[in-house]
Amino acid sequence: MGSYIAKRLLLTIPLLVIISLITFLLINLSPLDPAVVVLQAQDVPQITAELIDQTNEALGFNQPFLVRYMDWMVAVVQFDFGYSYVSGESVWSLIGPALLNTLKLTLVSSVFIIVLSILLGVLCALKEGKLLDQSVRGVSFFLTAMPSYWLAAILIWYFSVKIDLLPTSGMDSYRSYILPVLVITVSYTGIYFRTVRSAMLSNMNEDYVLYARASGLSERKVMLHILRNSLQVAVSIFCMAIPIVLGSTVVIENVFAWPGLGRLSVKSILSRDFPIIQAYVLILAVTFVLFNMLSDMINAALNPRLRKEI
Repeated sequence: MGSYIAKRLLLTIPLLVIISLITFLLINLSPLDPAVVVLQAQDVPQITAELIDQTNEALGFNQPFLVRYMDWMVAVVQFDFGYSYVSGESVWSLIGPALLNTLKLTLVSSVFIIVLSILLGVLCALKEGKLLDQSVRGVSFFLTAMPSYWLAAILIWYFSVKIDLLPTSGMDSYRSYILPVLVITVSYTGIYFRTVRSAMLSNMNEDYVLYARASGLSERKVMLHILRNSLQVAVSIFCMAIPIVLGSTVVIENVFAWPGLGRLSVKSILSRDFPIIQAYVLILAVTFVLFNMLSDMINAALNPRLRKEI
């Protein structure tokens, strides 16, 4: 297992380098001179050629591309993403607290998503074709198809406006988590529980289940074997649930005024604050890569045959 993890880590390094290179290219995709972008973000009233040259010199934009990329990479490894074009503050001082707030929302939502997906998937598999199975699948299909901002607006209208029970914004207490977590959980549980249900139904028809019952194992032990094998199929999806939720909180954070990474990224895009946008894209991309690697490691731990594939 140790050699498998080492090989998997080595394979991840080139991918991370490519991601960092693409992320760094963001600032060069603008048709405007980077110095002009900086000066516009700072609301400079009159942009002159001399001012552009001074900005290029001060920020190192006149250096060769590879030199700027390497300097940026060295800084990023030390969690130094530069300074905001708009406020002049350190990007990490802005993105760090926002990332922490988003992680809180993401982790709480992911726990509910995983637990409910397993419970509903197992329950619907055991009651296949019956009223409970059909009802859960029908309701989940309807709720999954509903846009998250629409569901959020309905919940705000009822719980915050009509009965004045829950707050509409901020993260002052545990009550602030209820509505955004509910919206995220409803949006994704309907997708993931179907994976668990399908895996359960597939394993229930395998030969090992017949042999286990024929050998006299109790139904409880048989179902535990089926669940264990079914979760091996779903583990990759569950591992990726955290980065997917992390990247999809943009709408929810803006609807509920959650002071997180998604809300900060939208403000940065509107103001062309490229250092913050670069940091946001890089953090999301690295998160996807790392959790994908984690899912491979968990699968390899559960299934030793996968360790020989690298």
